[in-house]
Amino acid sequence: MFLTKENKIKWWTLLSGAVITLGLVICGVLWFDIPVFNFLRRFNCGAWGVLGDVFTAKNWLILSFLVMLVFYVKKSLDSKPKIGLTDFIGKVKNSYAFYVFCSVFCASVIGLVLKFVLGRGRPIFYEALNMTDFVHFSREWAFNSLPSGHTFASFAGLVMIGLLAPRARWFTWPLAVVIGVSRVCVGAHWPSDVILGAFIGMVSADVVKCVLARRIK
Repeated sequence: MFLTKENKIKWWTLLSGAVITLGLVICGVLWFDIPVFNFLRRFNCGAWGVLGDVFTAKNWLILSFLVMLVFYVKKSLDSKPKIGLTDFIGKVKNSYAFYVFCSVFCASVIGLVLKFVLGRGRPIFYEALNMTDFVHFSREWAFNSLPSGHTFASFAGLVMIGLLAPRARWFTWPLAVVIGVSRVCVGAHWPSDVILGAFIGMVSADVVKCVLARRIK
C-alpha cells in the first residue's frame, strides 16, 4: 500500500493515489457509476447481504474492543490491577486488536464526516425514480452514500490485519475487495463510493500503523 517495511509513509505514492482516487470518483459520478452499477446489480445474491450484516463499522469496533478487553483482563491477572484509561491502553497497546480498533475508528471518523458533507444520494433513488442527486450536509441515510461505510471500515480492518500478519494478507486484502464490490451488487452504493471508501480505509490503516509503530514500544 503506502507504507514501507520500516513503517514510513511513502508520501509521493500516497499523493499519487489520492489524485487517482479523486479522478476516479469524479469520473464515476459523471460517467461510469451508472453502467458499472447496472452491470454489478446482475450478480446480487443472498451471500452479499450476509457480508453486509457482518462487516459493518460498528461490528468492527465492537469486536476489536472486546478482544482488547479480553487481552486487558489477561494482562491484569499477571500484574497489579489499576483502574483507568491509561492502564487499559498501556496493557492493550501492543495487541493486534488495538491497531485494528484505531484504524477502523480513524477511517470511520473521516468517512462519516465526508458522508455528511457530500450528501450523495444512494442508488435507491436511481432505481426507483431514475434520479441521482447530492444533498450536502444531510444526516439522512438516503443521502450518505459517499463513501461506503462497509468499505472504509473493512479496508481499514483487513488491511491492518494484513500489515500485522503479512501471510494473512493474501486472504484479508482480497476479502476487503469482495466486501466493497458486494456493496454495489446489493444496490447500497455506487462504484465510486466504494473506491473512495477503499482509499480511506487503506490510508487509515497505513497512517495508524506508522504512528503506533513509532510511539508504542
